[in-house]
Amino acid sequence: MRLQAAKMQVYIANFGRNNHLWPICFAYPSVATVEDEDLRGFWLAGNRQGYIECAISSKKTAGGLTPTPSVASRWFNLAHIISNSADDLWIHREKNELWWTHTRADEVDVSGPEFDAEQGERVYILHKPTTPWSSTTRTGRLLEWKALHPKAQHFLFTEGTLQKPSPDNATYAIALINGDILDSWELREEWKKAAASSRRGTAKVFTAQERSAARMAVQARDTAAQARGQQVVRTVKAKDLRFVSQHDFEAFLLKLIEAQDGVCALTGLPLQFDGEQDDSELLCSLDRVDSSGHYEDGNLQVVCRFANRWKNDGENAEFRRLIKLIRDLGSTD
Repeated sequence: MRLQAAKMQVYIANFGRNNHLWPICFAYPSVATVEDEDLRGFWLAGNRQGYIECAISSKKTAGGLTPTPSVASRWFNLAHIISNSADDLWIHREKNELWWTHTRADEVDVSGPEFDAEQGERVYILHKPTTPWSSTTRTGRLLEWKALHPKAQHFLFTEGTLQKPSPDNATYAIALINGDILDSWELREEWKKAAASSRRGTAKVFTAQERSAARMAVQARDTAAQARGQQVVRTVKAKDLRFVSQHDFEAFLLKLIEAQDGVCALTGLPLQFDGEQDDSELLCSLDRVDSSGHYEDGNLQVVCRFANRWKNDGENAEFRRLIKLIRDLGSTD
C-alpha cells in the first residue's frame, strides 16, 4: 500500500542518547524515547514550565550543554509526539542504510523506571508500536545512503533526537519510500547545484552547518566587541563573549544546533544553513535568550533570521505568544 502524503506526518529520528535504543526499536518494532524519572511527573501533570525549570537546573544535552528553555520544551514535547503518533512515517539512518516504518494506533508502552547507563540515571522508556522497519522502497529497491541525492542526505539525517522536515521535503521522503520518480525535485536548479558541489575534489569541504556556525560566531564576536568599543577577540574572562576561542565557540554552536534538532528555537521552523538556503529569512541566526545577558552557555539559541529581527530585544515568551496568535488566526481562515 502506498504512503499518502496528506494523511501523515514525517519524522527523521534517532532513539535515545547516542541512539542506543535503535536495536530495541528495530526488534520491537517501535519508535521510542527516554524520559528521566524526575521529569516524568511534570509531563504527566502537563506542567511544561516545571519540566523546563527542572531540566535547565539539573540536565545536560547529549553534547554536554545546559539546555535552553526551547530545548527543554522540545524534550517535553517528545513524549507527546511518541505517544500520539499514528500512521506517521518515521525515518532513521543507520550507517549506509536508510530505514523507515510507520506508527500504529496502539497505545504507547511505558516501561520502568530503570537505570539507564547512557543517561546515567533512572528513566522511563516509551515505545510506540510500529510496522516492521524496512530498508527498501515499496518497489523493493534498497535504500542505500550513499546512493541518495546529496540534497536529500541533508534533510533525511539528524544528529539530534527528532526532526520534522519541511512540507516539501516531507513529500519527497514519502515519494522516495514509495519508489516514485523524483525528477520534480532532483531537476530543480538548487538540487543540481548540491549534486555538483558534492562532486568537487577531495579537499576539506565544510558543511553548511559548519559554515553557519563560523558566520554566527564571527558576528557575535563583532557585536560583543562593538558594544565595548573594542575590536578584539574576547576570551573566557571577557564580560560579553564567554568562550575561550573562535574554535570553541563554533563547536558550541554546532552542538546547540544539534540539541535543537535543526529547528528554530522560537518558531519550530526548520533552520536553513549557509550555501543551502532557498529562503534567506529562514537562514540560521544566533540570538540571546535574555537580550541583556552574555554570549554564554545557557543564554544562546539559534533561530530563523526573521524571528531574530522581529524579536529584537524582546522576551522569548512574548514573542511566542504573538506567534501563537498569528497561527491561531490562520487556523480559523
